[in-house]
Amino acid sequence: MYKSNDIRLCQFKFRLPEEQIAQFPASYRDEARMMVLHRKTGEIEHKTLPELVNYFDEGDLFVFNDTKVFPARLWGHKEKTNALIEVFLLRELNHRNRYWDVLVEPARKIRIGNKLTFEDDPSIVAEVIDNTTSRGRTFRFLTDYDNEEFVPRLYALGSAPLPRYIRRPMDPETFEKYTEIFRDQPVKEMDNERYQTVFADKIGAVAAPASGLHFSKQLLKRMEIHGIESAFMTSHVSLGVFKEIDVEDLTKNKMESEQIILPEAMVSAVNKAHANSKRICAVGTEIMRAMETVVGTNGMLKPYDGWTNKFIFPPYTFSSANSFFVNFYLPQSSQMLMVAAFAGYEETMNAYEEAVKEGYRFGDYGDAMLIVD
Repeated sequence: MYKSNDIRLCQFKFRLPEEQIAQFPASYRDEARMMVLHRKTGEIEHKTLPELVNYFDEGDLFVFNDTKVFPARLWGHKEKTNALIEVFLLRELNHRNRYWDVLVEPARKIRIGNKLTFEDDPSIVAEVIDNTTSRGRTFRFLTDYDNEEFVPRLYALGSAPLPRYIRRPMDPETFEKYTEIFRDQPVKEMDNERYQTVFADKIGAVAAPASGLHFSKQLLKRMEIHGIESAFMTSHVSLGVFKEIDVEDLTKNKMESEQIILPEAMVSAVNKAHANSKRICAVGTEIMRAMETVVGTNGMLKPYDGWTNKFIFPPYTFSSANSFFVNFYLPQSSQMLMVAAFAGYEETMNAYEEAVKEGYRFGDYGDAMLIVD
């Protein structure tokens, strides 16, 4: 076990073949493989998603994120030069004036006063009114649509904000294989459906709560029949989830803040399960971070509506959930570090080495990992 002052980013490096970074989801949500890691013994089992219910009893609780991803990635053309510009919507700043915080690429071509048009709807024009960061801009959208109609029209221009490690197109043979799996459904349409949980409700995320993508309506019903309970909170996942850690000394890393809402019903369900010594499973790193943000010394939660930038890495003592359902994350990512904090450094590195060896798929569209005692 490493001491806190010994922890360095380089200790979380491992070899991940590029072909194991999932470019498409499984053909059905609950068809992914699932590794089960017993953190007390280090034992590893290889299972599938439908077998998840075998590890939980009546009264155990799963906590899900009900955030909804909006289609944040757009492509526009710069007026006069017609240069193609990628626009990534981050958040609405002012509904009435249609001000939005965005990222642009290539940023060097976009300056204050420039305007962008969009082929799919020429009636919407974006004007740059401020520079916020090297890639960040404030846009004012000009349109004849009224305020209630404008946002749906804007979203219609966008596509699912897939992480950059999902690189398409790929070789024709592989691409054809996946389009056959999805029954010739257009790829954009497939992503808009699958890069969203079946229980998505509150719009505001620019990245999916990826661990929740595995849960189909059928799997949730099986869990309900089994007596497993569910609770929902909201964590609007930001692009910070993909931000590379750029410091070796992890105590100096700064996380991007995310808005979290822990409602009374969810808090009551967690506190009840805790009082009854039931298993509480956090589905995704953003759920675990949110609960650890507000948990008290007695292990109980309290309702909360605010922000968190909590960064969890080993060693760390968890007080809220006692089991963890996650994806397989990329090397040296903040999510992987949280998994190591929960499961143990050696146990996590061994599990990831096994996952690579056994051909598990990594990333948002990848396979799952259940961590239990």
